[in-house]
Amino acid sequence: MDHKTKHILIVGGGYVGLYTGLRLQHRLRRELRSGEVRITIIDPQSYMTYQPFLPEAAAGNLSPRHVVTPLRRMLPKVRILNGRVTKVHHAEKTVTFQPAAGPSEELSYDIIVMAAGSVSRTLPIPGLADAAIGFKTVGEAIALRNRVLALFDRADSTDDEQVRRRALTFVVVGGGFAGVEALAELEDMGRDAVRYYESLSEDGLRWVLVEASDRILPEVGPEMGAWTLEQLRARGIEVKMRTLLKSCEGGRVVLSDGETFESATIVWTAGVKPSPVAHAGDLPLDERGRIKTSPRLTVVGTRDAFAAGDVAGVPDLTNPGQYCAPNAQHAVRQAKVLADNIVSTVRGRPLRDYRHRYAGSVAGLGLHKGVANVYGIKLHGLPAWFMHRTYHLSRVPTLNRKVRVVADWTLALFFKRETVSLGEIESPREEFRAAATTG
Repeated sequence: MDHKTKHILIVGGGYVGLYTGLRLQHRLRRELRSGEVRITIIDPQSYMTYQPFLPEAAAGNLSPRHVVTPLRRMLPKVRILNGRVTKVHHAEKTVTFQPAAGPSEELSYDIIVMAAGSVSRTLPIPGLADAAIGFKTVGEAIALRNRVLALFDRADSTDDEQVRRRALTFVVVGGGFAGVEALAELEDMGRDAVRYYESLSEDGLRWVLVEASDRILPEVGPEMGAWTLEQLRARGIEVKMRTLLKSCEGGRVVLSDGETFESATIVWTAGVKPSPVAHAGDLPLDERGRIKTSPRLTVVGTRDAFAAGDVAGVPDLTNPGQYCAPNAQHAVRQAKVLADNIVSTVRGRPLRDYRHRYAGSVAGLGLHKGVANVYGIKLHGLPAWFMHRTYHLSRVPTLNRKVRVVADWTLALFFKRETVSLGEIESPREEFRAAATTG
């Protein structure tokens, strides 16, 4: 490698990684063309997932392929490496890279961007690791959809009341955006699907939301959160407030209020924590285990290191003493400032602070149902649902994806959604293996 080439390494290909790469390949096109700069992104996946659309993908309103954006197509001037960074040695400006296959290797860099995002924050609850599923990836969303529909099939195909009750009891732990939207969309889909089963009815389905605090959807404010709670309960969803999941071994759910029941589906959405790579190196951390970051999105106490998104503790300059919330609204905007500050670093110019006043939030609660609190304007029902879709459509990267999402929504206006389980795609070799072993 030419010693004059400056290597920018981005760890993570989510919101921050993608949008930082996009802006850098545009603003540094002269340096990239001349070979003065090269950019690399490391991520286990070759795509970025637009997570706000995961509930709609789980409910069958959107094709799963349309909620992901291919990194290589979006970033033709950026090297994409699939694998994980297992160690950061910023003092030496190297990382240990573990590719998807083959031995690990050391990669050097001149500027590093920590954008690895977050992972599900779990607790040492007996049975959680074996019985529950998260809701952060497109794989989890589609697996959950297939599971719910497969359990409808199972319940309709047996006369055993205990098997039916277990199959038709669905539990979501966590009353934030992910939990409420996932539960609301799946319940909406379930109401559509159950009509095609002779022995099942809406009354036989049990949907349970477990929340440790005294409110749900805190992002939309107390008033809209209370409205959402009323709506969910009016739909027959059990919302258990100030309640903890104590155990779920073998699918036997034990709650802190003393209730015990069987469930074949337990979804864990009770918060996130920074990616483990934040702890795997010599970058400073804050009290919550995030990379300690300045308002300029530089890593505190270092040079040539930047961080943003869920993995970073970024001070909120519009709310002194607080940190920016770990959401897409901040991540996309931080990526723009971060990329500009890297350009300034490369060109020897001063850096600028990240400042964004939180605009509010929108949430979908199923087809034609939603809740919103944006710049103090509070909406619910159809207007909020329309705002939810319009806002997120505007944020989906690339015209290609926008058109495909609109096409999915348009078809849904004229045709009923698909309610078939394709769970076999998760283990496609089982039938072949069975045939091979029986000769």
